[in-house]
Amino acid sequence: MPNNDYKIEKELIPRINHIKNIKILELGVQRGKSTVKFLQLCKNNNGKLFSVDIDDCSNVSNDSNWKFIKSRDDNFKYVKSEAPYEFDVLFIDTIHEANHVKKILYNYYDIIKVGGYIFIDDISHLPYLKKFKRDNFYCEINNQETFKILTEIYSSNKENIDLSFSFISSGLAIIKKKSSQSLSNHKKLDLREFSFKNFLRKIWKKSKKI
Repeated sequence: MPNNDYKIEKELIPRINHIKNIKILELGVQRGKSTVKFLQLCKNNNGKLFSVDIDDCSNVSNDSNWKFIKSRDDNFKYVKSEAPYEFDVLFIDTIHEANHVKKILYNYYDIIKVGGYIFIDDISHLPYLKKFKRDNFYCEINNQETFKILTEIYSSNKENIDLSFSFISSGLAIIKKKSSQSLSNHKKLDLREFSFKNFLRKIWKKSKKI
C-alpha cells in the first residue's frame, strides 16, 4: 500500500506548488515528514509555514521560513495570534475524530483565502478493516465517522466549497474554498439505506434471481 509520503506528493503538493508567497498552516507535526515537504515548497515559492503541535517539535527544522507553535490545535485565539495571516493552505493532521475535525474546520475556515485549500488527513476506514493489514477498530470507526461528517458539511455548503477525496493510504479530504461566506452548520443526510422502501427493493431483487 502506498504510504503517506506518496499521498502528499501525489495528491497535495501538485495542487499548491504554483502558489507564490504561499502561506501554510499545518496542524500536527510529529516527526515532521509533511513539515519538511512544506518547507521545500516554501523555499521554492518564497513562502512561510506555521506548524502547530502539542508536543515540542521545534527541533524538526531551523528553516527561517518556519515558525513552530507549541499548542493544542483548538486553542484558536492563541494560534491565530501567533499566526496572524490569511492562509493559502490548511493541513489538518492531529486528532482524527469526526467532532474534533469539524471543530477545527469551522474555527479556522475564516482565515483561509478564497481559492485556498484545506487538506484533512485520515478519512478512509478501508485500510483498518477487520483482518486487513492495518486492522484497527479505533481508526476504522473514527475515519468512517470523519468521512461521513465531511460529506454532511459539503452537502450543506455546496456554494462555499468543493470537496473531493483521495483513498491513497489512509485517505485525504481535499476542500477548496469558493466564497468568502462562512460555512453553514451541517445537517445529517436523510439516507434511505435502512428505509422500508429499500427493504422492499432488496426483496424484489432477490425474487428476480429465483
